[in-house]
Amino acid sequence: MHKSLLIDPEKCTGCLQCEMACSLDNEGVFNPTKSRIKVFRFHAQGRAVPYTCTQCAEAWCAEACPVDALVRSKETGAVEVLNDVCVGCKVCTIACPFGTINYNQDTGKVIKCDLCEGEPECAKACPTDAITYVDANWTGLDKMRQWADKTDTAAQASA
Repeated sequence: MHKSLLIDPEKCTGCLQCEMACSLDNEGVFNPTKSRIKVFRFHAQGRAVPYTCTQCAEAWCAEACPVDALVRSKETGAVEVLNDVCVGCKVCTIACPFGTINYNQDTGKVIKCDLCEGEPECAKACPTDAITYVDANWTGLDKMRQWADKTDTAAQASA
């Protein structure tokens, strides 16, 4: 069973613990600029939203790579960068419609979320459960429940 990250922006406080945990695990430093997850701040609305690779079923990044440096892990289902194959051409960064692949100037390679080999540090570090790691087939279950609750409440009010 593959799992995926489920992000609930309503629970995000903008603490950046996810970014720090990601950069430490992947790069060995506490540096948000080296994180594979980013927290976008919408100051006017007073909101913060974590954002990272969604591990698309049809991964345009992998399709675009001219040297086949992006491959899907059979264990986690994540699209991973093969650093020994990547030539740093950045074609995948252009192909990704969500902008979740970035170029690491220090290594000359691209970086993206690989789900930390099935143990995502961002989800572990999130103090509010704004980021959780769930069964990939049920990432919309909570939204379905919320909608059902609203519909049930509306039905009760009109009765």
